[in-house]
Formats: sequence, structure tokens, C-alpha cells
Amino acid sequence: MNEVARPMPRPTAQVARYVEVLGVDLAMQFILQFGGAELYLPKEPRGKSEAEKLLGYDKLKALAARQGLESRTVPRAVRWLAEMLHWQGYSNAAIARTLRVSQVTVRTYLAPKHAPAREE
Repeated sequence: MNEVARPMPRPTAQVARYVEVLGVDLAMQFILQFGGAELYLPKEPRGKSEAEKLLGYDKLKALAARQGLESRTVPRAVRWLAEMLHWQGYSNAAIARTLRVSQVTVRTYLAPKHAPAREE
């Protein structure tokens, strides 16, 4: 049985700038590791931060150069992460463990968005 290819979930506005600079996979790793934390991104990294260990010098510098990202709380973006992990083939249980939420929450995040009822 062939499955119809689903389009990749679109990044939210708060996540899009991270995806533009880091790419999808690295942005997901970054948000999973630092989401919810206030983080200072130095314009000239010095090889000392956990963020630089994950991203590397060039990516961290590019992220810091992005206006509005110098010092801020990294979004948790849990719903988008759940959608991305599901799109990548992870089970609801694996998504719940990764995001530290319940499977009920994951199912809620992944439920189809209801279109407004049509009047006939």
C-alpha cells in the first residue's frame, strides 16, 4: 500500500527565522535543547557555550546576526515539533517522550484542524 506523501508542516512565525538560518533538522535540535530558556547569542562566539557546541561557530554567528534573536527566550514550539516528528514517522508515544508531554496532548496537537461548517 502506497502512502500519499504529506507536505512538511510549515514552521510557525516564531520558529521560521531559526529554520531559515539553521535548516529544519538543526532548528529542531536547537529548539528541543534550548526551548523555553533565555539565551544570549553572541555576535562573536568564543567556543564556550552549549549553543556553539551544537550549532558550530558559523551557524551560531549567523543566528546571532539575525535581527531580534540576539538575546531572547527560545520558543518551545511544542505543537510544531510534534507535527514535524509525526511527519518524520515517529509514533505518538515517541513524540510524547521526546517532548515530555502526554500522548493525549500529542493526539490533540496532531488532530486535523476543523474547517468551518458550510452553510447549505
